[in-house]
Amino acid sequence: MIFDILEMEEYSSGTETEKGKMLLGKIYDSSDEELVKMRAKAHRLSHDYNNCYDDELEKRNEILKQLLPHAGKDLYLQSPIQFDYGIFTKFGDRCYANFNFVVLDCAPVFIGNDVFFGANCTLATPIHPFLPSERNMKTREDGSLFNLEYAKPIKIGSNCWIASNVTICGGVTIGDNTIIGAGSVVTRDIPSDVLAVGNPCKVIRKLTEQDSIYLKKELF
Repeated sequence: MIFDILEMEEYSSGTETEKGKMLLGKIYDSSDEELVKMRAKAHRLSHDYNNCYDDELEKRNEILKQLLPHAGKDLYLQSPIQFDYGIFTKFGDRCYANFNFVVLDCAPVFIGNDVFFGANCTLATPIHPFLPSERNMKTREDGSLFNLEYAKPIKIGSNCWIASNVTICGGVTIGDNTIIGAGSVVTRDIPSDVLAVGNPCKVIRKLTEQDSIYLKKELF
């Protein structure tokens, strides 16, 4: 895999800030002023990107440089897209995502080289408490509302195909060369070189040379 989970450290500033807590997988307050400003910037940039026409490549690329400063070469995202922070997502080279690509990168998201996403894919790192008393909004002394949550990173290896309508949950690692079938919900790690499908997503079989399109005469 192209990224090591230790790379999270480059994004965090320790546990003295809410951002640091968030990136290190600790309980944090998502209403923190710094985080609110960062999300607002990413949401604005996502909106600006979505309002560009497909042939406005220079304008779109300039927006992506701000939204996704850790993107590799030749990234193409078909709008609309939506990122929570953007700066906590790292792409390798030659990645592609079809319509409605959503990344909630409250924890770091690492994506390898040559990864393709079908339409309506979501990468969701946030994790909310199970107990309502811990999950529900709380009130500060000044009357303002806040809630507590945490997040876990997502890692996707190189040469993966994530088909349409797939949701990948926080804490999941997907190995190199793997296909995730359409409509899957990935809640646990998936190894390299396999076809995995379902809700919850499970390995169906290994990928082999017998899967080559050149062995399917009906395609030619």
